[in-house]
Amino acid sequence: MAKLPFWSVIIASGLGSGFSPFASGTMGALLAVIIWLGLSFIVPADVLLLVTVALILVVTMAGVWATNKVIPVWGEDPSRVVVDEMVGVWIALLAVPTGNLWYVGGAFVLFRLFDIFKPLGIRRMERLPGGIGVMADDILSGVYSFILLIAVRWLQE
Repeated sequence: MAKLPFWSVIIASGLGSGFSPFASGTMGALLAVIIWLGLSFIVPADVLLLVTVALILVVTMAGVWATNKVIPVWGEDPSRVVVDEMVGVWIALLAVPTGNLWYVGGAFVLFRLFDIFKPLGIRRMERLPGGIGVMADDILSGVYSFILLIAVRWLQE
């Protein structure tokens, strides 16, 4: 096996969570939720929103770069690449009201359902080249989850 750059492996595998022997995508999304929850306890809600947006932007760019590095060795959209799941679930978490664990769970479950079943054009995103295609389907899954969660919040008000 060719030697891959350390940082590309760490980023693409979601800090190593992609090496889980089972449900690597779920493990990557779960790690992202844990990171987000940890941040939610140490930063105010308005700062958490900004930090989450920054994480989404920075990790998306790093994820495209890292995924492009590992694809030649690991293959197209390998299960070890879970940085895309992390970004997708963070997008869904943007809709979560402060301190509401039910919505956190809802964001996680909705994101995973969209990511697994890939309805509404999500599967088409995988056709985009390289790291962009790997990231795009999960970004769209996160956007759809975000929209549904915002709709639920709106209906509850």
